[in-house]
Amino acid sequence: MKVIFLKDVKGKGKKGEVKNVADGYAHNFLIKNGYAIEATKANIKTLEAKKRKEEQEALQEKEQAKQLKERIEKLTVVIPAKSGEGGRLFGSVTSKQIAEQLEKQHKIKIDKRKIELTDAIRALGFTKVPVKLYTDVQGTLTVHVKEDN
Repeated sequence: MKVIFLKDVKGKGKKGEVKNVADGYAHNFLIKNGYAIEATKANIKTLEAKKRKEEQEALQEKEQAKQLKERIEKLTVVIPAKSGEGGRLFGSVTSKQIAEQLEKQHKIKIDKRKIELTDAIRALGFTKVPVKLYTDVQGTLTVHVKEDN
């Protein structure tokens, strides 16, 4: 019997796949537990339409990420921090602080986990910080750490 998997089933198939399985296994386990549905023409058409819609949404998300990349690369986030001799900071500037200041100053909300700061910023000055916006879209944000009076 041909079935369309609705969820990943270890050793049998992944979500969205159409596979041939034993009738008893299909009826008594896969369909009964909601892991799969029978592969009728109507169900296959529904699956194809769903895949096209997901592809379209993915393209739209990627396009939005590219636009955000262009916007971010023109911006500079200013972060005031207390420092000692030689421009060394008391503490450090983290990706969380960068994300908060980006939202506060420029109204752009980015998850702190997308800001790929290899090590916390510990000195005054300008730093280029990579920001992962989508699977293969990465922007660079300029962070200016200045003396807090």
